[in-house]
Parts: sequence; C-alpha cells; structure tokens
Amino acid sequence: MILRPATSADLFEITRIQGASPEASQWDPAGYFAYECVLAEEDGMTLGFLVIRQTAADEYEILNLAVDPSARRRGVARQLLSFELAQRHGTCFLEVRESNSGAIQLYEVLGFQRAGRREDYYRDPAESGIVMKLNS
Repeated sequence: MILRPATSADLFEITRIQGASPEASQWDPAGYFAYECVLAEEDGMTLGFLVIRQTAADEYEILNLAVDPSARRRGVARQLLSFELAQRHGTCFLEVRESNSGAIQLYEVLGFQRAGRREDYYRDPAESGIVMKLNS
C-alpha cells in the first residue's frame, strides 16, 4: 500500500469514496485541498483518504477519513491514521458518528479517548457525534 499526498487529479476518487461512505462527513471534497489530504493506493486503485488540519501550534483535527467499502477491514484506515499521527506531536481531535462502532473501536485501539459528545452533529441521518482526542 502506498500513502501519498492527494492532488486535484484525485478529486473524482475522493468524491466516489466519500459518496460510498455515508457514515463519513459529507463535505465538499474540493475543499479538502485547503488542508492536508493523504490518499492510500494499491495496484493503482484508490482505497481511502484522510484529511487533517492544524488548528493551533500543537493541536490537529481529523476532518474526514473514508475507505472504499471494498477495501474495508484491510487496515487502510489504521495505516492512514498511523502515518499522519506519527508525524505530529500534540493533541489530535476528531468526531465520529455515535453509531460507527467499528471506527470508535479503531480510534480507541490507536489511543484516542472519548472527550465529549455533540448532539445532532451529523445530518442524513441526524446523529450525535462522539468527540475523541489523542495526546501524543
């Protein structure tokens, strides 16, 4: 698996994966290029992406993480997260759908802890978000 910075040429694949991932945030994918966006590829196929931004000198926020349904349960999300987290020191935050138990479990395995809850944070369907943080 290759991890690399995403470019505007990857917009179609990022949009496709996000559209196939209703549990992920559904933002305008073109806006991701204002932040750091990393892609996971294997044999020329895009498997997933992660978008992260710096919010303060020692604070980061994962804005979105999505993996193509056909590539799930193969460690793609773990590799994207591990790659990004290894490059940073400080506190990293994220929100995850309350019902996304698989993602919550992955984040907890990687050391994230529950830090709060945002009522009705997500839309389509409306759902609360669990705020998680990792101090590194």
